[in-house]
Amino acid sequence: MEPVYVAQRLAPPARKALLESILTDARTRSAEGAPVVVFDLDGTLMDNRPRVVAILHELAEVWRDEYPEAAAACANATAEDVVYELIANLKKLGIHDPALHERGLFFWRERFFQDPHMRFDVAVPGSQAFAHACYAAGAVLVYMTGRDLPNMALGTFASLRDLGFPIGVIGTELVVKPAFEIPDTEFKAGILRDLTRLGRVIAAFDNEAANVNLFLDAFPSCVSVLLDTQHAPNPPALDPRGHVIETFEMS
Repeated sequence: MEPVYVAQRLAPPARKALLESILTDARTRSAEGAPVVVFDLDGTLMDNRPRVVAILHELAEVWRDEYPEAAAACANATAEDVVYELIANLKKLGIHDPALHERGLFFWRERFFQDPHMRFDVAVPGSQAFAHACYAAGAVLVYMTGRDLPNMALGTFASLRDLGFPIGVIGTELVVKPAFEIPDTEFKAGILRDLTRLGRVIAAFDNEAANVNLFLDAFPSCVSVLLDTQHAPNPPALDPRGHVIETFEMS
């Protein structure tokens, strides 16, 4: 992945203490309602780099005869090679032809934002265990993602189920964008206040600093955590109240 906030990452003991403090708060009941923990998905609970790799491997098959060198490069891609943007990935693999960049980007877009390829996603280390711990402590879990309803909702539900996250039971919510075209941060900013219908937001996790900041603006008392994995280019400065971790592991 692309570590950016390395200097701000909590050391393992501090990370464990932070996550345990959230579980302690989740066990606390108040007049404000049930405790709510909000999780983003891509780059937060889930590592979607294997999805990118699967698409690159499919692209290699398509290009095998016409562009054998580019095909070989794509066929050798691994999750460790993957960065945030598709063209950056192609360049990293040694593919520098702008025409191939455009073809590759079109091929990727037709697959990355669709239900079927989400089966390749894997869980970020410790994420299932922490989600289950939050749920067992009494928190309402909200999976709030920039994935969209028409193209990705069914695949997202299946992916959460298959990866072992609490889903489809009372106390869990999957919230997706109504349309693909809506920018993710704009979507989240527009619905944050609706979370109070579920209870009091005690914690939120996201891989984008802009969204971490949004939660702190909307809910100053919540614990807002940045997953230092992958993120969009040119992120804003992280609010000093935000915390940075790269995994949910507590040992």
